[in-house]
Amino acid sequence: MKWDPAQYVQFGDHRDRPFFDLTGRIHADRPVQVVDLGCGPGNLTATLAERWPGAEVVGVDSSQEMLAKAAHLAEGNPSLRFELADIAGWKPSAETDVVVSNAALQWVPGHQDMMRSWLQDLRPGAWFALQVPGNFNAPSHALMRDLAASQRWAPKLGQVLRGGESVGEPADYLHILLDAGYAADAWETTYQQVLPGRDAVLEWVRGTALRPVLAVLTAEEGEEFEAAYAAALREAYPRTGHGAVFPFRRTFAVGRKRD
Repeated sequence: MKWDPAQYVQFGDHRDRPFFDLTGRIHADRPVQVVDLGCGPGNLTATLAERWPGAEVVGVDSSQEMLAKAAHLAEGNPSLRFELADIAGWKPSAETDVVVSNAALQWVPGHQDMMRSWLQDLRPGAWFALQVPGNFNAPSHALMRDLAASQRWAPKLGQVLRGGESVGEPADYLHILLDAGYAADAWETTYQQVLPGRDAVLEWVRGTALRPVLAVLTAEEGEEFEAAYAAALREAYPRTGHGAVFPFRRTFAVGRKRD
């Protein structure tokens, strides 16, 4: 599945806010190595290098398109680098003491078991912070799944989209952290986002949730699917004089491994 960095950052202010709400709860003083799992275009990873200038900051992503966008951020900054790798195969090093994963683990089947392994391997005093979507049952996702399961699209899309099983609830991540010996905090936030434009919600999901659908359809099929999907979205998220209000629920968890 290819990613479009320009489409992804189109709503940058909205997409970035959960990252800063998440990392604001990390209270590491002088970390040695900070890893951003699923770093995307790297703009947020770069802020970690600014926050901890004495640390080695590593962004990890499986998308060549995203890392091509990120590459220039590391120029002239020897403490910041990016790696092309699958999160599923990542392991912390002995120096890793801050791990951040923002809006990435929902794409990784079995990530809760991987998380348990990572938490065990991290050294005492290390921090682990994650943020994942909590809106798989929202109309934006449910309508997409319903359309994909219709007679017209099921032959191609019947097994493409995942639902709420992709992520856990805040309590699930809290208990994983606690069971691993971490002092932990977990919470959820629903951002009431006002998106401008006639098909603002469609533009939003084009950057993320709609990518698996478009990856398997031809250009003509993609246009047909989007037309039907856009019509359903307009009813679910009616445009007001201010724009379309798009509730955006996110799940957060942060923990520090006890010494």
